[in-house]
Amino acid sequence: MRLMYVVLAVATLISGCASTGDWSSDTPARGNSKSSKVTRVNLKNQSVSKVYAPSDNLWIRIRDGFQMEPMNSPLEIEQVRWLSARPDYVNRSMTRSSRYLFYIVQEVNARNMPTEIALLPFVESAFVTNAKSNAKAVGLWQFMPATGKDFQLTQNVFRDERRDVLQSTDAALDYLQRLNNQFGSWELALAAYNWGAGNVSKAQKRNIAAGLPTDYESLTMPRETRMYVPKLMAYRQIVLDPQAYGIVLPELENHPYFVAVDVGNDIDVALAIKLAEIPPDEFHSLNPSFNKPVILSNANQQILLPFGHAEIFQENLKKYTKPLSSWTAVKVTKTESVDQTAKTLAVDADALRQVNGIPKGMRIKAGSTVLIPKTGNRSGDVSSAMADNASLSLEKPPPPQPKCPKPTKGSKGAKTVKCAPPKTLKVVEGASTKGNSSGKNAASQHKSASTGLAKSAKNGSSTPSANKAAN
Repeated sequence: MRLMYVVLAVATLISGCASTGDWSSDTPARGNSKSSKVTRVNLKNQSVSKVYAPSDNLWIRIRDGFQMEPMNSPLEIEQVRWLSARPDYVNRSMTRSSRYLFYIVQEVNARNMPTEIALLPFVESAFVTNAKSNAKAVGLWQFMPATGKDFQLTQNVFRDERRDVLQSTDAALDYLQRLNNQFGSWELALAAYNWGAGNVSKAQKRNIAAGLPTDYESLTMPRETRMYVPKLMAYRQIVLDPQAYGIVLPELENHPYFVAVDVGNDIDVALAIKLAEIPPDEFHSLNPSFNKPVILSNANQQILLPFGHAEIFQENLKKYTKPLSSWTAVKVTKTESVDQTAKTLAVDADALRQVNGIPKGMRIKAGSTVLIPKTGNRSGDVSSAMADNASLSLEKPPPPQPKCPKPTKGSKGAKTVKCAPPKTLKVVEGASTKGNSSGKNAASQHKSASTGLAKSAKNGSSTPSANKAAN
């Protein structure tokens, strides 16, 4: 018998995060949001929807959507053995995935993509939302900075949408679809996602010139990319038949784990956690893109909350009568030290340094945006322009000017000592603003956070390189 689930949202503020497919709603979503495909229910003029799911087990739904052919190659077998020898590691990553898999599967199904793609974050990040590779790729889908910009993922002082669950999933699936259209196979699309489309194209041209096939297994590529698809197919095999490998999959119900809350006013992260009545770790696992202790309404932001806590948040918010935000942002007009800026803004220098992540000994460059406590004359929400374009640039102060020795009396004709000019300042750029970058940058996506499971096995490690937090 099919189980009945309730998808609910809160008027204006709450929006369900199930996508198209098995879930439905009569309420249109905001047109200017990347999450516009998300199902919504407006409690002001709608009853709470009761929707039937096709199965109460998400794993069954994932298996039913498999479309890729197993490789059955020595590399895939090697990866299956590696994972089956580490059931604790697999269990931890599977348990973490329970927060995100329903949403990802919904989006994959809506695009008619094989559900193997929904398992890709196991390979990329082991479903650690704050995973960061040595190549500076971050998030569930491990976006490099340049590729993130190409897919309009904002990276600034306030947020990094490469870590945002909704935005990064949307961008990753867009990217994979584009690569599949370009190369005509999911195996080559995945290779290009890892190695770069330009590199895959060059490898194909080399094979054509040599009279060789141009499929995934025939191309010459780096070991990481060679192992990339076998790793994914190893997870496919385990999901398909976990008992055969001594793995116990966690129970995943076929309904949303979270719902999305539209931010109507700036709100402190600490207050949002308090009103939702959830542990801080749970909040940050669902909302890893926020860089600062305040969430901005003018950044078109949403807060993801566990399914059962959206109404709790709404009820507590209605009763809350104090200011929602204790922070605002200002643009620094001239280059100066943190102490000088703090004095100008009438704030504590240590607090300014801490909340903005400014190392000691660095100066703030003119044009930078800094977060400061709200005061009576700075009580409004942060503007849209600042929310979307805030950047922080720092520099080392110039070395002290060397003192020139005074000429000695009676030293007529002595050589004049030249004073050395100050050294060129080293500029450290902070978070950059949203913008476009070249196609060349986009062609080189990233080095996977899970670089070389086989390499990790050889070293006796139980987790991929970027997943220290996964343990």
